[in-house]
Formats: sequence, C-alpha cells, structure tokens
Amino acid sequence: MDAGVTFKSIRLPFHLAQPITFHFLHPDYLVVISIDSGLWLSLDFGTKWTKVHDGAHSFMWGAGITLFFSYSPAGTVEADRRGELLLKRTEDLGKTFTTIAENIFSFGYIGGFLFTSVMEGLRSPRVIYVSSDQGDSFNRALLPAASTEQFYSVLDGDEDMIFMHVDNPGDTFFGTMYTSDDRGILYSKSLERHLFGGQRKSDFTNITSLRGVYLTNKLDEDGRIRSVISFDRGGKWRQLNKPENVECGETVKNCNLHIHGEHSRYNRIIPMLPLSEPTAVGLVIAHGSVGESLSSSQHPDVFVSSDGGYKWRGTLRGPHHYSILDSGGLIVAVEARHEGQVKTIKFSTDEGQCWKSYNFTEQPFFFAGLASEPGTKAMNISVWGYRPEDDAQPMWVAVTIDFQSLVTRQCNEQDYEEWLAHSTGGGALDRDGCVLGFKETFRRLKKMSVCRNGRDYVVSKKQSPCLCTRDDYLCDYGYYRHGNTSECVRQPDTVNQTLHICLNGEEEKLLTSGYRKVPSDKCEGGFTPKLGEETVIRPCGVKPSPAAPASQSTSVTHFDTPRERMVLILVCSGAAIIVLVAIASAVLAVRRMVYRNRAPAYRFSNLQIQDDDNYITADLESATSSNGTPCQQDSDDDLIG
Repeated sequence: MDAGVTFKSIRLPFHLAQPITFHFLHPDYLVVISIDSGLWLSLDFGTKWTKVHDGAHSFMWGAGITLFFSYSPAGTVEADRRGELLLKRTEDLGKTFTTIAENIFSFGYIGGFLFTSVMEGLRSPRVIYVSSDQGDSFNRALLPAASTEQFYSVLDGDEDMIFMHVDNPGDTFFGTMYTSDDRGILYSKSLERHLFGGQRKSDFTNITSLRGVYLTNKLDEDGRIRSVISFDRGGKWRQLNKPENVECGETVKNCNLHIHGEHSRYNRIIPMLPLSEPTAVGLVIAHGSVGESLSSSQHPDVFVSSDGGYKWRGTLRGPHHYSILDSGGLIVAVEARHEGQVKTIKFSTDEGQCWKSYNFTEQPFFFAGLASEPGTKAMNISVWGYRPEDDAQPMWVAVTIDFQSLVTRQCNEQDYEEWLAHSTGGGALDRDGCVLGFKETFRRLKKMSVCRNGRDYVVSKKQSPCLCTRDDYLCDYGYYRHGNTSECVRQPDTVNQTLHICLNGEEEKLLTSGYRKVPSDKCEGGFTPKLGEETVIRPCGVKPSPAAPASQSTSVTHFDTPRERMVLILVCSGAAIIVLVAIASAVLAVRRMVYRNRAPAYRFSNLQIQDDDNYITADLESATSSNGTPCQQDSDDDLIG
C-alpha cells in the first residue's frame, strides 16, 4: 500500500491455481481460482477472502463490476474438453448469479464483446456466439466452423471491431485472420496464412502509438515467416520497408525488415516484444532482422520507427531490454545477456538516433528486469536483479536511476513541432495522411530538443475529415479483395448464393454491394457503394412456437401450375432423403460415441523458423548515429547521482 516500502503477510484460506487478478478500475477487488476449482473474491486488497462459487474453470471481468466465469457442475468430468461448461454472470460481486450460456468450450471478453465457443450438435464443429449486451442475448458470428482439432483466438478488439483468428485444419501453424463489424457478428477476411504456432502463440501486435496500425507475421507457402503491417485496421497488409541504415546482401532479392514477436520470445530468441505507448506518438521499438524472411540464425538487433512503422532504422546491435520514459522524450535500454552480469544502462533523448552509457552500479549483478511507473510519464527507471552470495542464496538488488538529474530543462513551445500522422509524402496532397477517414496532426517533441515533457504533458492533436474512397471500406461477408486492388469481389464458394445472417432470431438477407465501412472510419462524401439487394426478414435460430389450433388457421396455399407442382414434388423428395440421411448419421454417431473413450487432444509440435543467412548490416553502435550524424562522445556519468 506504500509503493513497496513495507509488506504485510496474509495467510490465504486456499492454494492458488493461478495468479491473482485485479479489477482494472477498482484495484481493491481481487479474484482468483484455487486448486480445488473454487472461485474466490476479495474486496479489500486481499485482507479478507470469500469463496463465491465451486467448480470454476476460468473468469473475466466485464463492464463495471460484472464478473463472468465458466464452471462445471459437480460430478462432471472433462467438461471443458467435452464442451459441457456453463457460463455464469454476477453483477453484485458474488451475491447472485445468472446462467447466460450452456454447453460451451470456452469464453472471452474484450472490447465490450462477450464470446462463447459452442458445439451445437453431437460431434458437430464448434461455432462462435457473440453478445454485445453483457450476455443478455447472443448471436452466432458469421465465421467458419472449427473442428475439435482447431481453435478460435480473439487477437484484439475494442467497442468498434474485433480481430479474430480461425485456425486451419491440421498442424499447419497458420490460419485466417478476420475483422468484424461494429456488432461483432459479420466478419470479413483480413489476412490469410496468419502465423499461429504450436504453443498457441501469435505475433499479432497493436501499435498503440499511432491509430490504426497493427503488426504481425505470416507463414508463406515457401515455409518462410515474413512480417506484415497494416495502417488501416486490417484493411490492407504489406511488408515492412527496409531500414534506412541497414543493407541486405547482394543475393537477396526482396530486402525487408522482419519483426520478432511472441514466438521468438517464447523460444528465447529475444527478451522483449515490440513496444509502443499512446503518449509517445509514432514511436515503436522492436527486435528484428533484414532479409527475405525472419531469421533465427543471427542475433536480432533493435530497430526504431518514429512514424508508426512506415520508416525504420537500426539503433542497437544485439538483443536488449528497453523502456520508454517521459512520454517518448527518453528511451533506456540494457543489453540482454544469457550469462554474465550487467552494470551499464544506455539512454537516448532523440528516439534512438544517438545513445550514451551510464554505469549505475559498481557491483554488477545478474539482470532480471526493468520497471518504471505505468504511463511513460516518469523520468526514473528501476533495474533489478540479483547477486550470488557466499551461501549460494541470491541477494535481490534494485537500483533506481532518476534521469531528471540529466534532463533538467522543461520543454517550451519552441521544442515542439506539428507532425501529420500517416503522411507518406506521395500522391495527391489532399489525400496525404488520410487514414480511416480523417487526418491527424500532432504536436510532438522535436528529436533534437533535449528537455522534459514532464508529468503534465498531454498529447495534443487536430483532426480533419477526408473524402471517402474504397480504402475506407472492408470487403463485406462473402467478399474479398482481388489481388492488390481495392475492389471487393464475391468469394468463389458464394457465387450465385443468397447470403443470410441470423440476428436475434430473424433471418436477414444481406443488404450489401460487397463493401462495409471500416468501424470508426469518419470519412465524408466521396465513394459510396450502392446497395444491390433487398432485405427480407423471417424467423431463424429459435425454437418454433407450439402449433396453433387448426380452426384458427384461415389461409390455404394452393399449387396450381405444373411448375409449382414439380417444385413441390422435388421439395418433398428432398425432404425424405434428408430424413433418411439424418437417421443414418444419428446411428453412426451413437456407435462412435459408444467406442469413444475421451475427447480428441490437440496436436502441436515446435515451430521451426526458416533461417536466412543473406544479411549484412552496419555496425549500429560503432557508428556515431543511426542516420550518419556525429554524436558527442562526452560522458554523462557525473550528471546522474
């Protein structure tokens, strides 16, 4: 309660099965599951605990103080593997409960959307149901069904849109990424062959320092992993540009930057994931390598982008731990060493163009991590680790470095400049910087200004709308972008078919011309797709009501023409065949159930990253700066106490 100065020991009435989870708005509210599947809740920061439910499998906080959790009734075995879990909701911190879904495999909550994975019939593929009203009602998401060997994964989302990964059948290590509409129901293809490895790890990253930017890796048909980036919330993906100060070998045909993500961290190739912060506008720090594909044969280097991922430059050789301070005005880094001790920290006041070193301790220790105050507004950083003692027991050490001793001047108006986000400098001037329907001009710190933004710094920006183009639209359900064009065409498997969705128990014929506006896009005028189909609504997805008495029915349908009679005969014949097939399928299913001993298990193997040896780079640290500008080599050791 006093920032780690003192600690109080509390004896728990249970054994933890997982880490304790804090409520994102009420830090005194804690929830956890015990090893005997009990759901425990504390409302006073862990002083007192109450068991609110038995048989819990997983939980997630919803809106406000709403808590969702899945559980299995007493006496059930492997309910999660069989898809027999129940989903409950409490809106009063465990006093009362409401069952909102049954027979689920798993659930998730993100961006105001509640998802459940459900098997609707015996040995049928799983499907996704989504709720946007905290579980009061659910609608089936229009996504491909998944077998028991496949999976869904919600990659990211907010109140406007969801990124969803659907696994491909078999151990392929890739799938298809989809983006939703603002209801979380309609989904369109965003990226095929999206990498999702054997450890259920995805490299998908939201670049929070610039609106609309996402970064991930894909597994191409040649078996190589390549990085792609989207600047319009998944509308289009493209490879990353080669860094300004790094060259590829002469034999490399396509020289691009490729970013290491969660797979590489899991395999201990890198110590940190890409880093960005909303208060450090445009700044991205990441480990990567240049070449035709992502390489694990060489040590990854650190690269920096100042414009949200459009342009990159090499900044540090080898893996590092890094952190952003003072709203991007200061970057610090510590070299990652698998063996050996550290005593030096590197820092930069110009977004990684020049670096200086400071020895923060006379007694080096084994590095464990960097810790700073959340929000990037602080000017101090703690380096923590341990030193081995004579009795072979480690002594934990934390050294806090306050960079206010180095950067003493407060920034003034002359230290800032206006910067047009997403500006590429090409094409029509009125379209430059237009992304998701509007331009954004930020007031941000000049790279050469050595001063403090301070704790009172607030990101300042101006917005102006743009005319609509095809780039402001996603391809609607059943459509995809043909090649590298902006035109949306019908998917081959849906040609000459009528597209319907089931929404709140009513079947709705899609009113679409193939385009769907990107959620949160604010463009005005310009390109406007014409709707080419009418909407027809009829009941679906609900149990039929009890039949009304015959005396109350006054309408009779007549089939007078030969064509109508023929249609009736064909329909009746088809129905009879369907009934026979259904009976045979049910018999086979029952026989399979008798001989089935357990639910099928997931089969995964380790992901092998294709090596790429054709790589040549400049000496990023022996060079004076990342852009060729000489840096002063004087020491600042005496400026930090």
